[in-house]
Amino acid sequence: MDGTVPPGIDYQGVSRFFAQHVPGGQGPLTFQLIGGGRSNLTYLVRGPGGEWVLRRPPLGHVLPTAHDMAREYRVLSALADTDVPVPRPLALCTDAAVNGMPFYVMERKQGVIIEDAIPPGYAETPEERRRLSLALVETLVKLHAVDYQAVGLGDFGRPEGYLERQVRRWWEQWERSKTRDLPAIEEVARRLRAALPAPSPATIVHGDYRLGNLMLAADDPGRVVAILDWEMSTLGDPLTDLAYTLMYWGDPDDPPSRRAAQERAALTAAPGFLRREELTAEYARRSGRDVTALDFYLVLGYYKLAVINEGIYARYLQGKTVGEGFERSSGERTAALVEQALAVADASADPRLRGETG
Repeated sequence: MDGTVPPGIDYQGVSRFFAQHVPGGQGPLTFQLIGGGRSNLTYLVRGPGGEWVLRRPPLGHVLPTAHDMAREYRVLSALADTDVPVPRPLALCTDAAVNGMPFYVMERKQGVIIEDAIPPGYAETPEERRRLSLALVETLVKLHAVDYQAVGLGDFGRPEGYLERQVRRWWEQWERSKTRDLPAIEEVARRLRAALPAPSPATIVHGDYRLGNLMLAADDPGRVVAILDWEMSTLGDPLTDLAYTLMYWGDPDDPPSRRAAQERAALTAAPGFLRREELTAEYARRSGRDVTALDFYLVLGYYKLAVINEGIYARYLQGKTVGEGFERSSGERTAALVEQALAVADASADPRLRGETG
């Protein structure tokens, strides 16, 4: 059995934990790596008593404050009984002796995840794709409408100074992760520091909200079954989530430079999907939030994604990655994301984002 266990799983230790803490978790268990493994590692666990999903940090190059299993478990627990669709968490292991690093177990949800392409036979009509687009927006609005104090997350983050802290934090992560100097990202950071907008009222922020992190109902593309991958969640400015969604959302007339920065965005250019402008308008209408400073959030999003990409690439160069998909995380892609950040900044109505001083 041990020969078939994927990297990141101590078969004996995890099996004992399941038997003791997960209802129906008596073995023998099997483990399968799912979700690509480019960030936190996600495994499908099967046993005589059911199926579950296990999440743990990556195998190497874990940055400070990143990949906190207890935080993921806490936010899922807080949202489990709200109208925000999430997998229900079942057990948290903070004892690193069990599996080398902390991990948690949650229920397995069934549905469709659209990552690289729409599965054949799914969301085939323009009307279905439109409903999918609207469901993505409505689910984000539901998340941002949750009273984080009421669900016990009042101390989950520090909303005050969130945007300034994001710019600073991701620069610190860049310094820890970079594989070479990149002067353009220094310019992006400088402009972001100069152009900080007045923040929106704080909400729970997912931190990686996009189509690829939603599970949709197999029989209804217009229904979200679960929001996945909560590792970057906190309390902060909700417009960061909207901007992150838009970075992964392609329009039919996007220039090649934008496609180079975000290849997966091309799938939403198909007929029926809302345009980015329409997504933004729907979010503003349903949430009642002012989105006039959205350019700043887009630049911040590309900056953040460039740093994340560089961190994944650094782990790949160290040989400390498992799973597939690392060919997307390259030094060239980091540079393309930074150039896209500058392109958005250069076209902004905000002179501070354009780099103008005085």
